[in-house]
Amino acid sequence: MVKFSEIKGFTFDMDGVLADTAKFHTVAWRQLAEKLGVTWNDDLQERLKGIDRMGSLNMILAEGNLENQYSQEQKEALAAEKNDNYRQLISTLTPSDVLPGMQAFLDSLKANGYLMSVASASKNAPFILDKLGLADYFVGVVDPASLHAGKPDPEIFVRAGELLKLAPEQLIGLEDSAAGIQSINGAGQTSLGIGNPQVLSEADLNFESTAEVTLAAIQAKLG
Repeated sequence: MVKFSEIKGFTFDMDGVLADTAKFHTVAWRQLAEKLGVTWNDDLQERLKGIDRMGSLNMILAEGNLENQYSQEQKEALAAEKNDNYRQLISTLTPSDVLPGMQAFLDSLKANGYLMSVASASKNAPFILDKLGLADYFVGVVDPASLHAGKPDPEIFVRAGELLKLAPEQLIGLEDSAAGIQSINGAGQTSLGIGNPQVLSEADLNFESTAEVTLAAIQAKLG
């Protein structure tokens, strides 16, 4: 494991790390699943975490054995319908929706000269960051439309590191999903999982909630 003194930057997932926009994804995907006649369940909801839009749609279709029932054009229309519903929901976000502890954590990173970028599977990440009042903290946001593969593939976190012009061993990536932790690890960065340590067992560091994440706490774990 790297030493704390080697860390120069942080790469952030967004949903479940900076804000709980996942709840809006859940509402919008569940609406679409029920429209398609697919039974919603907790396992499906968990598996959708950290997965991009088309990947999520394909999971839902597979859950209902509907993979071959829709053309690519029809799938894109369904994904667009879900996104329209989702954007209506997230338009209500304000800075008060930043998850506990994260505003203070970002302030401390900025004050101490750390660089930050966002590695979110959401194509709406810039819109959400603007609504939360967080856009100015980040050097850049990876465009998921430019990626060849989504999480757990490491590409998105590799790109997030490239935005900061830092080596992988100089970076800590924050995630709340198992797929995201795999992505960070594959990118060669130190992975910080937020949530159930059993679900995020592959994380290098683990905090059960965003409120626990501070520079001091990370330094205590890394040494």
